[in-house]
Amino acid sequence: MLPDHIAIRANHLSKQYKLGGPEEPYHTFRDAIINSLKAPMLVFHKKPPVEGFWALKNVSFEVEQGEIIGIIGRNGAGKSTLLKILSRITTPTEGTVELHGRVGSLLEVGTGFHPELTGRENIYLSGSILGMKRQEIDAKLDEIVKFSEIEKFLDTPTKRYSSGMYVRLAFAVAAHLDTDILLVDEVLAVGDAQFQKKSLGKMKNVGETGKTVILVSHNMAMINNICHRAILLKDGHNILDADPGKVTHEYLSNLRCDSGEIVWPDITTAPGNEIVRLHAVRILQEGIAGATSDVDISKEVIVQISYWNLKAGAVIYPAIWLKDKNGTLILSSSHHKAISLTEDLWAAKPHPTGLFVSNCIIPGNFLNDEIYSVTAILGLYPNTTQVLEDYVVTFEVHDTGEMREGYYGGWQSVIRPKLAWSTELREK
Repeated sequence: MLPDHIAIRANHLSKQYKLGGPEEPYHTFRDAIINSLKAPMLVFHKKPPVEGFWALKNVSFEVEQGEIIGIIGRNGAGKSTLLKILSRITTPTEGTVELHGRVGSLLEVGTGFHPELTGRENIYLSGSILGMKRQEIDAKLDEIVKFSEIEKFLDTPTKRYSSGMYVRLAFAVAAHLDTDILLVDEVLAVGDAQFQKKSLGKMKNVGETGKTVILVSHNMAMINNICHRAILLKDGHNILDADPGKVTHEYLSNLRCDSGEIVWPDITTAPGNEIVRLHAVRILQEGIAGATSDVDISKEVIVQISYWNLKAGAVIYPAIWLKDKNGTLILSSSHHKAISLTEDLWAAKPHPTGLFVSNCIIPGNFLNDEIYSVTAILGLYPNTTQVLEDYVVTFEVHDTGEMREGYYGGWQSVIRPKLAWSTELREK
């Protein structure tokens, strides 16, 4: 039995998947909730198979009631596997997990609702699975509908919903119905920016009411802003459990590539598809031979993206996002003529097949002395993303001291461009 203040306890939790063998049955969110009602405090013990891939290995932690915990890590680190175990969609191979209270999950678009039922019917179905009476669901209905902003489509089957509509309703249901633990995966990224902001506020409020929230996200700013604690997973292991600021800094620091470049030499396995594939991302600077992860604040920084166009006539655009050490997006750029200082000859033009190299130049004395990360994006005009590789390379800007002459304080900003100033004496 867990102490009253503990909502979740994972003890040496591991999950192994067989390679090339039969997969275990996939359970829906409804199956998971029904199972949790049959055994609200379920402990799993299973012997490991002879061979396979360990998606999680020996992960242990406790979560107190009312805590908001962020789970971060690279793709394949085990984040989604952990949430599926906590939501009882899948079972662990080794270890135990104990849950105190009802669990609501928002893990994947397309799971959780019956596609043939309307939004209204799915709300009542979700509530009844949680053991709520019809009168209790009635009391929550207006609040759910208002939050989801899908009132006009409430009596439309959810199979006709867009991914954004589905997420809005699914989150509204999970956040407003009678659950004690809320599990949320990166799925919120599907929604629009305004709804994401509203959802973050709701998750904060959920925590303040004593409910527990486990949030998986690549958005470091989100983790820092709403979480009380964060857990960093790497290769299925829990390598750090601490204050969100410390964990996100460790994560971004570990992403730093000492060479300042990442290359995919094999076109068949490089990120992408049958239209376009990423070849390399490099950080370059004048006076330094080859790529570098250490740049001088006073000199231009070149972010170079090379890619293969595999479909003759495709109109490709390269783009980048630049994020600071907290994962806050500080700038985005593309070669499109509307946002480029120079005219790129291939902007909005059909590409022949071949290897292309694009350079984005960030002026000197623009960035602060800090660690930055690059997200590489390739898309088809006008705005269809084909490749998005987050945190592919990181680099550190070093202050040469020129801007500190006569000033000894810290520059409190993520950018610090040299701007034009003038002062005049108007009267004595």
